[in-house]
Amino acid sequence: MTILVGTRTGSTLATVAVVQFMVSLDLSVVNVGLPQIAAGLGFGTVGLTWVIHAYALTFGGLLLLGGKAADRYGRKQVLLLGLGLFGLASLIGGFAQEPGHLIAARAAQGVGAAALAPAALSLLATTFPGGRERVRAFGVWSATNAAGGALGVLIGGLLTEYASWRWVMFVNVPMAAGALALAWRGVAAGPAPVRTGRPDVLGAVLATAGVTLLVFGIVRTEHHAWTSPATVTTLAVAIALLIAFVRVELTTRREPLIRLGLFANRSVLGANLFSLLIGGAMAASFYFASLYLQRVLGTGPALTGLMFLPMALAVIAGSVLAVKFGYRAAPRTLLIAGALLTGAGFAWFGLISPDGTFLTHVLAPSVVIGAGFGLCLGPIVSTATTGVAAHESGTASGLLNSSRQIGASLGLAVLGTVAHHRTGQVLTPQTLTDGYALSLTVCAALLAAAVLIALTVLRRKVVPA
Repeated sequence: MTILVGTRTGSTLATVAVVQFMVSLDLSVVNVGLPQIAAGLGFGTVGLTWVIHAYALTFGGLLLLGGKAADRYGRKQVLLLGLGLFGLASLIGGFAQEPGHLIAARAAQGVGAAALAPAALSLLATTFPGGRERVRAFGVWSATNAAGGALGVLIGGLLTEYASWRWVMFVNVPMAAGALALAWRGVAAGPAPVRTGRPDVLGAVLATAGVTLLVFGIVRTEHHAWTSPATVTTLAVAIALLIAFVRVELTTRREPLIRLGLFANRSVLGANLFSLLIGGAMAASFYFASLYLQRVLGTGPALTGLMFLPMALAVIAGSVLAVKFGYRAAPRTLLIAGALLTGAGFAWFGLISPDGTFLTHVLAPSVVIGAGFGLCLGPIVSTATTGVAAHESGTASGLLNSSRQIGASLGLAVLGTVAHHRTGQVLTPQTLTDGYALSLTVCAALLAAAVLIALTVLRRKVVPA
């Protein structure tokens, strides 16, 4: 999928590919190392999930602000800042001595990712505005995105078993440094950003606080019932903050964090709802599949990572197919086909048993899930930026990334609670499998809802050959 374009556009594509690979890798690279991280730093069962949540939550909660900053202060500048913070946080996290140190480093990684991810994606959207080059560019983006998420499990397993769990943090440092060098020399600064008013700081605070409390309240249901005062109060405050955010965006005289009129674009609305659901399902799949392989089937970290390689290859293959069919098929068609395939894979995965094997219970459904997910990646990004003005491309990109990461954080929180309650207090291979299987089956329901959204919200478009 080589793109024969100028040096500048080629450098931009290379930079965006490295950035997306690194960001996606960090969503899954720690999963296989979780048991070793827990043993090494003394994490409890519930606290351990915050190694995942801390990154996904700050990433998702600040993406809107990151996208707005890219539009307001310049995409290249925000990209460089995010890369520097991401690399530094990864280095510090590798030296963590206590649970709090690692969680803080993961949160800082999320802040850096929230700056660099929308800046990189908006660079891609404006550098390749249309035609075959756009389809191919987003194909490269989706392939590296897929490879990072899926290969992260393999890389994490190898590093954990043959080096140390600390290397799941250290591995980001050379990638961040390489992307920083590429962006510094190869990415054009672009035109001067347009600033129409003062930034909406209040809206950013309300949105981030609301999403944070929402996920925190759901995670705590592992210890506090849904009807308990603690849970009800936390969720009520979260909803109130998000309602206040919407009100501020509608009435502020400052430059809004996100212009709510963007949602009048059905492509933007549908793509973000679709991304929210599929993001939750995919984050949970990596988490529960790795735990099933290690805690139920007794597989070692390195071998567990290797067992995710077929899924990684399937995601890349699906991304390549999306490029091939993207010249003729509407993005909506590819999204529906990909979601149906992914949902079928999750339903199949939900049939795992405590006496299962990799060949009979993991390999085939993971390949189906990977291929379907790969079909969705490129079209969803292209759809989410369709019809969006150039000066709002960063905001639209941040919104899409935010939907996916908030979906990942909420999905993992909700499905983790579902698995915990189904498993109960007695941990045996049977009870653990029951919890994992139920959560994977719920993932299939999320994909069915994504298909419904694609059918009802996204418009049918004819794509010329």
